[in-house]
Amino acid sequence: MSQASWSSVDAYFSKMLVPEDGCLKQALSDSEAAGLPPHNVAPNQGKFLHLLARVQGARRILEIGTLGGYSTIWLARALPDEGRLVTLEADPKNAAIASANIERAGLSSVVSVCVGPAIDSLRTMVAAGESPFDFIFIDADKPNNPAYLELSLQLSRPGTVIIGDNVVREGEVANAMSSDARVQGVRSFLEMMSADPRLSATAIQTVGSKGYDGFSMAVVES
Repeated sequence: MSQASWSSVDAYFSKMLVPEDGCLKQALSDSEAAGLPPHNVAPNQGKFLHLLARVQGARRILEIGTLGGYSTIWLARALPDEGRLVTLEADPKNAAIASANIERAGLSSVVSVCVGPAIDSLRTMVAAGESPFDFIFIDADKPNNPAYLELSLQLSRPGTVIIGDNVVREGEVANAMSSDARVQGVRSFLEMMSADPRLSATAIQTVGSKGYDGFSMAVVES
C-alpha cells in the first residue's frame, strides 16, 4: 500500500463520517497561512479524540501541545457545558493563532491557553494544587514525553485517560539504536508506562494522510 492509498482512505472516511465545519477548516487554513508546521491531527483523528473524550465522560481535559488549536477544538467540543480544557503551548505565535481559532469556534470561555514551556506550566499547576484532569492528550516535543507523563500523572486520578500521539515514528520506535532524540523520547515514554503499576496501557499503529504512525493509550488505575 502507498501513501496515496492511505490518504485516499482517510479522505473517504472523513467525507463519510467527519463533516468539518467552517471553524475547523479555517483553523487549518490560518495555521498554514501563518507557516505553522502541518503537525495537526487528521480530521478523522480529531473526531476519534473527540469521541474518546465523550466516551470517557471527560469534564476536565489537559492538552500538551496546542499548535494552531485544531485538536483543541475537537476536544473542547466533547466537553459538557460546565467542562474545562487547559492547553499548553510553548510558542507565543502558535498560541496567538490557536487563541484566534478557538475564539472563532466560540470556545474561549471553555479553553485556557497557557503560553510557555509545557514542563514549566505543568510544574506550576502541580504546585498550585490543580484539580485532576479526566483526559490528557500529549502531543508536543517528543524528547520531553517522559517528563510530560510523570507530571501528567501528578495531575490525574484513577480513571484518567492519557493519550500519546506520534509514537510509531515511521517504525523507528522499534529501533533501540536510533540516534533520533524524538524516537528515544517515545521509547522512554513507553518504557515508563510499562514499568508504572499505576497504569494500564497499549499502543496502536496507524496509517493515513499523516503517514505511518500511531498513538498510545493509558488508563490510570491507582
